[in-house]
Amino acid sequence: MEMIKSRGLVYEYHTHNDMGEIEELNRALNNVDIDVNKGDFVVILGHNGSGKSTMAKHLNALLLPTKGTLWVKGMDTKNSHDVWDIRQTAGMVFQNPDNQIIATVVEEDVAFGPENLGTPPNEIRERVDEALDIVGMNEYSTHSPNKLSGGQKQRIAIAGVLAMKPECIILDEPTAMLDPSGRKEVIETILRLNKEENITIILITHYMEEAIEADKVYVMDQGQIALQGKPEEVFTQVEEMKTLGLDVPQVTELAYMLRKNGVEIKANILNVKEMVDALCQLK
Repeated sequence: MEMIKSRGLVYEYHTHNDMGEIEELNRALNNVDIDVNKGDFVVILGHNGSGKSTMAKHLNALLLPTKGTLWVKGMDTKNSHDVWDIRQTAGMVFQNPDNQIIATVVEEDVAFGPENLGTPPNEIRERVDEALDIVGMNEYSTHSPNKLSGGQKQRIAIAGVLAMKPECIILDEPTAMLDPSGRKEVIETILRLNKEENITIILITHYMEEAIEADKVYVMDQGQIALQGKPEEVFTQVEEMKTLGLDVPQVTELAYMLRKNGVEIKANILNVKEMVDALCQLK
């Protein structure tokens, strides 16, 4: 089943000078086509200013297309009557969890979304407990979010979205402000949601290692899709990725350099285990 689809997606905006006059027209998205099926784990990569965060905000109708169409489970985001259903279907987790956490107690924050949906109190309690359990934060239910680490706060933000029972979660650079430990916590949570709960995940990031487990990767540049495919298909295009101002996983680049120097090793290596196995097979 198709979860998200866009065709010819264009987003334009005006910049203004100090006098408030329109200075120029900018195109942040330029004829973007994407396809995301239910249960997919999709990663959108790109350098700063590539259009990936603008794309993220279109996925649950925070921004609307200037031209073209984006559908969420068959609903056109330009149709104002469907916006409520679209945002229940596709939840958003932002880069800074402090912008998403509004309560002084963890369980109250997670309950905020379902309360606003008019969910019965007994069901809210069930949803809160289930969401906190899924992200591994049950023991912190009565804690203050202000006393949690960055990774823990982001997991609470994810739980708040989970409690609204979305079929798809869009995460806009959720690990950008976290240390390596916090990043690991959040990525493990995201993978568990996708593999165990069958929630469609769209992850916007600039960390290549976070894309290794994806079903499909889109690489954006200047508002367009520059590359797309499975991780091994995208990351083996080392020169193209560097031209776009992006790196590839370290082991993939090592394989690329070894091949350039005449070592017969496969190009589509994405993790350390694959590299060790490949090196052990060399004659």
